[in-house]
Order: sequence, then C-alpha cells, then structure tokens
Amino acid sequence: MGLDRVQAWGRPPVRREPERSEAMARVSFETPNLSEEAADRRRTLRTELIVRVDYATIDEMFSEFTRDINEGGLFIETEKPQPTGTEVTMHFNLPGSDETLSTIGRVAHVTSGDELTPPGMGIEFDELSRDDRSRIDALIRSLRIGSRED
Repeated sequence: MGLDRVQAWGRPPVRREPERSEAMARVSFETPNLSEEAADRRRTLRTELIVRVDYATIDEMFSEFTRDINEGGLFIETEKPQPTGTEVTMHFNLPGSDETLSTIGRVAHVTSGDELTPPGMGIEFDELSRDDRSRIDALIRSLRIGSRED
C-alpha cells in the first residue's frame, strides 16, 4: 500500500510542459478570504506556487495548476473540485527539478471561488516520502527567504 499504489496506477506520470516557460513561485504571507475556522486549521503559511499537477481519483484523471503549497499540502485550482475526503494520487514537478514528485493526498476543503479567489480544492498530503517532504520544505524555505530580500 502507500506509495506503491502510486506506482500501481498503471502508467508512468504524464509529463507535460507548463503553459508558462517555467514554474512561478512567490510567498504569500496573507491568507485572504479564509474563514476563521480555516485559518485556525492552517498550521503553516502558504507559499504561492504555480505548477502543473496531474492527479487522479479512483476512476478519473485530471491535469490542472496548483495555486499554492505548504508543508502539509497544496491547493489545486479547478472548476470541478472533488468532494471533501476524496483520495487523490498526484504527480508534479517542483521548480528547478526534473524529478517528478508522486504522492497521495486527501481533499481537505473545497471552495467554489468568488471575485477574489479561484474555485478549487485544498489537498492534504497523506503519504509523502521523507525525500519528497525535504524537497518541498527546502523549496518553501528558499522562496520565503528570497521574498524577504526583495
């Protein structure tokens, strides 16, 4: 079980070139339009990160863009979010890396969006290898440090 299920998905992750020349990332220290309850649940700051993520539920495959990431999960912009609690298998590349990160997560919250925020779903990482967690943590730290120098 675990990450073996990612490998048993039946085919290697689809590698697509992002619509932009490279992934974009910047830190967002504010969490606009979050309810107090959602803000309280968030343990770490979100870092804006736009990369293509291929993900699948038990019976469908999708390809969308992330909006942000933190140590515990990411937000996927989509007009068709999955229901809260749905397990998803994800494949994506972090900026500066050709190595595909594969993990399993669960939909933690869904938003229909409004004039300030896009529709989508927040995914909590359920199963993340130690190496992948370290890569995400290092990226987030470097982005936060870089944004403070601007």
